[in-house]
Amino acid sequence: MRIIGLTGSIGMGKSATAEIFRSLGVPVHDSDRAVHEIYAGSAAALVSAAFPGAAGPDGIDRRKLGDLVLNNPTEMKKLEALVHPLVSAHRKAFLEKARGQGAQLAVCDVPLLFETGLDREMDAIVVVSAPFQVQKDRVLARPGMTEARFNAILQKQWPDEDKRRRAHVVIDTSRSIEDAHQQIINLLRALV
Repeated sequence: MRIIGLTGSIGMGKSATAEIFRSLGVPVHDSDRAVHEIYAGSAAALVSAAFPGAAGPDGIDRRKLGDLVLNNPTEMKKLEALVHPLVSAHRKAFLEKARGQGAQLAVCDVPLLFETGLDREMDAIVVVSAPFQVQKDRVLARPGMTEARFNAILQKQWPDEDKRRRAHVVIDTSRSIEDAHQQIINLLRALV
C-alpha cells in the first residue's frame, strides 16, 4: 500500500481535497479529526491537567486551548509532546486497517506534515495551494477568526512556497471544486 501525505497551509482547501479522495474510495486519515476524538476522549484529562482552563463541556475546547498555547512556544511544545504520540498511534492503527482491507493507496491528511517530519514516512507528498489572497479570504470568513489569529497560525506553518517546492504534486484549489476533483483523478490514475 502506498501512503500519500496530504498537506497545505490553513485555508488552502486541504479538507475539501481530502473529501475528494474519500469520495473516490481512498481511505483518508485526518489528523485534525483524530485530535478532536482524542480531545473528547483519551487525552481530555491529560490535556486538561496540563492546561487548566482548556476544558469545555464536551472535552477540550480547542479555541480556549489555542489561546493558551498559540503564542507560547514552550506551552505549544508541551501540548505537542502530549498529543502527537496519541495521533501517531491513531494513524498507525488506521493504516493497518486500510492495509488489511486491501487498499492500494491511503492518504494521511496532516496539516503540519513537514513541520513534524512526517513527510519522511510518506511515499508521495501532495500539497494543496491557492494564491495568498484566496487563502486569506477563506480563513477570515471562518467564524471567530481574526487577522491576528490567522497570522499567528501562519507563523507556525512552513510558507506555502516551501511546501510546494517539496511536493511531488501540487493541487491548485483556487479555481473550482470540479477542477480539483479532476486533478485528483489524474493523480490517482498516475499512481495506480
